[in-house]
Amino acid sequence: MGQLVCAGALLKCSFGAAPGALAVLPLNAVLTGAADATIMDSKPLVNIASFVMCTSLGNPAVAAATAAAMGVLVPMPCVPVTGAPWAPGAPTVLIGNMAALTMASKLMCSFGGVIEITMPGQTTVLLP
Repeated sequence: MGQLVCAGALLKCSFGAAPGALAVLPLNAVLTGAADATIMDSKPLVNIASFVMCTSLGNPAVAAATAAAMGVLVPMPCVPVTGAPWAPGAPTVLIGNMAALTMASKLMCSFGGVIEITMPGQTTVLLP
């Protein structure tokens, strides 16, 4: 199944300049102390923060700035455009009738980036 993800998880985009954090509404605090994430926690700027700067030529702002600079790549501010939920989710773990988000889940940005989870927002402490 993979490790479940909760609020505060760290994300990275293949075209982003910096990591971002996953925001999850506090409705889903059922499995951990933090709100647990589902595949539907994919809304730009609500759940998915900006990755500061975008370098994808699929982003119209980057394409226009790069064309104006005679083909020299010009990064522009990142505003994620995500139209679909995370995939895949945990098929056997449901939170509010939605599949739970796992470390294996990915999210596609309409500008061509792949958003991945680099830290789940929760850790396991092993005591001696």
